[in-house]
Amino acid sequence: MCQHQTPCPSAESADRESARLMAHHPEQGWSLLCNGVVLFEDTGELLPDGRVIAPHRPLASSQVMTAA
Repeated sequence: MCQHQTPCPSAESADRESARLMAHHPEQGWSLLCNGVVLFEDTGELLPDGRVIAPHRPLASSQVMTAA
């Protein structure tokens, strides 16, 4: 799929999010990467084969609860 020299990581790679942007729609909350991955602003992903990667945004320190 990717025609870049050095090719972008494949959709199956752990570093798939580092592929180049092909389309960016911040008003709709998503971007299309060169490897076919749709990346959502909540850090969720839709892979070209239809698999869904749940959002994996780190929690802000104000959202982390600690036990007393």
